[in-house]
Amino acid sequence: MKTMLLIPFLVLAATGCATGPSADPADPPSSGNRTLVQFSQEAGTAGWHVENDDVMGGRSQGRLDIAETGNALFTGAISLENDGGFASIQCDYPSIDVSACRAIHLGLKGDGKRYQLRIDAAPGARHSYAADFQTSGNWEEIALPFADFAAIRHGDRLDLPNYPGKTLARLQILAGDGRAESFQLEIDKIWLVK
Repeated sequence: MKTMLLIPFLVLAATGCATGPSADPADPPSSGNRTLVQFSQEAGTAGWHVENDDVMGGRSQGRLDIAETGNALFTGAISLENDGGFASIQCDYPSIDVSACRAIHLGLKGDGKRYQLRIDAAPGARHSYAADFQTSGNWEEIALPFADFAAIRHGDRLDLPNYPGKTLARLQILAGDGRAESFQLEIDKIWLVK
């Protein structure tokens, strides 16, 4: 999926589907699509960090590295000990206007396991919005419509409307499907689609 030559990526100050810290200027403005992150050797994992269940006493382990291909490599092992059960990576953005967009897409290669993408609509939000996605073990494009993101808090579904798709302040990819197991997710790019 990744070409041999990579160009530097700059922050775009566009309207509509505005972009965050690792925007891709190669997206044509007329398409309405905007890259949130394009991983590369040059950019590394800038802005992204790991958050595991050890924040609440768990013992799961997750790592985020850049592979030789330039893709992000999210790997680790889920432990159910001490009421744990998840590992995640996340990135905070300035509040992005996504009202002109309808979905978020991920270009990735998983391990055949299920993962979850979470969105926070505002900095310091009391709840997030989550959508599960199944990986096939091959390179693929996962499309997640905004309307499919349910309101959650601490993993529990809330009796609130689904994601309204107006603003975006955080992305989080979570591994942990209720089983003690290892995982591996290779991520090329995440982008917004009009």
